[in-house]
Amino acid sequence: MSAAGVEIERVSFAYGATPILRDVSLSIGKGEFFAFLGPSGSGKTTLLRLIAGFGAPQSGRILIGGRDATNEPPWVRNVGMVFQSYALWPHMSVGQNVAFGLERRRVPRAERETRVRAALDLVGLVHLIDRRPAQLSGGQQQRVAIARTLAIEPDVLLLDEPLSNLDAGLRAGVRAELVALQRRLGLTTILVTHDQEEANAAADRMAVLNDGGVLQVGSPPELYDRPANRFVAGFLGTANLVDGEVRDSAFVAGGLSLGLPEPTAPGAATLAIRPQALRLLRDGAAPFRARIADTEFLGGHVRYGLEVAGLRLVTEEPHRRGTPTLAPGTEVGLAIDLAQASLLRQ
Repeated sequence: MSAAGVEIERVSFAYGATPILRDVSLSIGKGEFFAFLGPSGSGKTTLLRLIAGFGAPQSGRILIGGRDATNEPPWVRNVGMVFQSYALWPHMSVGQNVAFGLERRRVPRAERETRVRAALDLVGLVHLIDRRPAQLSGGQQQRVAIARTLAIEPDVLLLDEPLSNLDAGLRAGVRAELVALQRRLGLTTILVTHDQEEANAAADRMAVLNDGGVLQVGSPPELYDRPANRFVAGFLGTANLVDGEVRDSAFVAGGLSLGLPEPTAPGAATLAIRPQALRLLRDGAAPFRARIADTEFLGGHVRYGLEVAGLRLVTEEPHRRGTPTLAPGTEVGLAIDLAQASLLRQ
């Protein structure tokens, strides 16, 4: 199966007078697993559909494999799209569903049968080739939808929230299978999702979109550890976003003054502090004092709401059997690892 890179050059799109995408530029490498991540209405699904050919931008270009595909119809682009709803024909068998795209492309019968079985073998469902979709689980139906797309041997695989209809336990398993399949095939894959865990687990790189624009591009650890702005910091995982100002090489907010590890210009700023950068100290001296405001037991970890020098912060601790949970009102020590915090100016 071949693969092709995708170049998006200054693409803008609007529905009437309502702008959906604003001057978007992205470069997606051949064989890369890339994710568009953002909230509802950010423009990520519209961008995916433009790559598929279900519409054309008002301005800008889309190149697939170095070829300008901006005005090509979907069937010429040789991209495959897996939809959120699976879109399987209920009256057809699994094999007939997978063969559908090949029939439309007038692939000879013998080759068609070979490619259908090969695609189903890739997703581990060749033994269910004669079943109807209603006889399959949700995870199996999604794998059939993926096999149907792989059967046409696309240069680019497009995934529009493909796991959102599955329950949490099944979603993790199908996601792992999808990532393993993409790695094995080396197929350029673009995933649209609003689920940060899904993007973090699957993507080599991702773009965070909001209000029709790209805010930041990078690997999941890069975006998590070094967010470009307040929105990215808050959207990617839990973050304490503390508004204050830089004054005399310290960040000052409420009654808290934190010496910054590097010199920085004075002025208004936001300090993004991940929960794991805050450590509760039950014994001995501590840099700061905190009061437990509320407690949430979340299974693998315990989340504490803290009151610190007039500020409200959140931290998390791994849950260990036999370790008592701190009750609201408890006074504790607090250490803040500023090397794990991000100073944001926007």
